[in-house]
Formats: sequence, structure tokens, C-alpha cells
Amino acid sequence: MDWALQPEPGIWPRSVGYWLIRRPLRDVLGFSRTRAPLLVGEPLDEDVQAFFHALAAKLNMPEPAEPLYLLKAPTSVTAPGAVIKRPSSYGGKITYEGELGIVIGKTCSEVSADEADAFIFGYTCVNDITANDILNRDPTFPQWARAKGFDGSGPFGPVIASGIDPAKLVVRTILNGKERQNYPVADMIFSAQQLVSKISHDMTLSPGDLICCGTSVGVGVMKQPVNTVTVAIDGIGELTNEFCQ
Repeated sequence: MDWALQPEPGIWPRSVGYWLIRRPLRDVLGFSRTRAPLLVGEPLDEDVQAFFHALAAKLNMPEPAEPLYLLKAPTSVTAPGAVIKRPSSYGGKITYEGELGIVIGKTCSEVSADEADAFIFGYTCVNDITANDILNRDPTFPQWARAKGFDGSGPFGPVIASGIDPAKLVVRTILNGKERQNYPVADMIFSAQQLVSKISHDMTLSPGDLICCGTSVGVGVMKQPVNTVTVAIDGIGELTNEFCQ
């Protein structure tokens, strides 16, 4: 695993992981919290849905033929250790979603899956916090961006790890001391390389883009007045935040 103590200046990150944000990672995570290079500038995030075999089977859903992704508000991003508050405009269920994030290192467009590793800088932990009841409140328009876009609903970090094989990773989510998710990244319907390839055929990916790979079984509601959530991936680290009702 390759680590560096200082971020490289002059690179403008975005994030594609099935959501979209625009705020400097330097301001969000801070240099002092990182052991890997954090790309400095404007991030862009996207978010993919139902991209694990186990989750598709549990929900009795057909597996998608291509990635299904959405964009997330820039103000949703926040740092490891940040306290996330329930939005005052919403009183329904809010869930955690532990995910792997792919950070793009070089500009890429229409790359093949075999070429994708050359454009991936590294990997990080993501918690895609979601206001679930908003999703289908209006039967004529699924509100993915609104449900996933409230302030602080996109924490990621604590580092970007390079030199690791994502297919060998396991994502665990711990809620208030109890493990709620434990799933292998190898169960993804589309590999990390396939996601980079397929999304790059829709849009050009820039250095710092973060592709959040969606989640698998074990998503749950945060019910306590104060909830501590940790997304842990061995080989990357632990992302811990509090969510307060």
C-alpha cells in the first residue's frame, strides 16, 4: 500500500459514485487527517444503485445491464469525525450505507475496463446517508438527489489508499457498536474497473472524481438520538461519524 503525507496541489477532484459534489477535499477532510494524497479542489460525486448480486437477489430485482447512477449536492460532503444533523425539513427514516469509493487520478474518457487501473488513484470509505421516505414520496418522480443531498449526508475518508486490489476488500458498517453490514466488494455486479470504463463513456472523469460503488445487504435506519456509524475497510481504514436526530 502506498501512502503519502501531503496532498498534491493543483488537482481538482470531483466524485462519481452514484452522487455528485463540488467542494475542495482540502477543506472537507483536512491535511492533518490524511495519510494518503488528498486531491485538492472541486469534487464531483455520483452514486450507483443495486450493484451487488446479493442485494439484487434479496430485493428480487433484476440485475442491471449497465450502471444506474445519480448526482449528489456539493454541500452533502463532510469530514471523518463530523457530527451530522437531521435536516429540519424532514422527519422520516434516515439510513446509513457503507460503500467503497474509487478516486480517479487522471483525466479519462471512453477508456476500456482493461485500461481503467491506469486512471484510478486509489480507494476510500464512504457513508451514503439517505432520507429514505423522500425517495418515492411523489409517485411521478423518484427524488434520489433530494433524498441523498442534505447537508453532511456524504462523509468519506479517512484516507485514499493506493496499491490495493479492490476485489479483495470487504466493507463493514458498525452502528452503535454492532456490525450491520459485512460484504465483499467482489460481489459487485460491475467491477471497479468496469464502473470507471462505463461511466467514462458517458462523461469525462477528472482527477479527484470519487465513484461511490453503492451498497449491499444490511442497510438500516439510524434510530437513536445519537448514532455512531463506522464504515471500515481493511487496507483503507475506518470512517466514523455521528448522526444526531
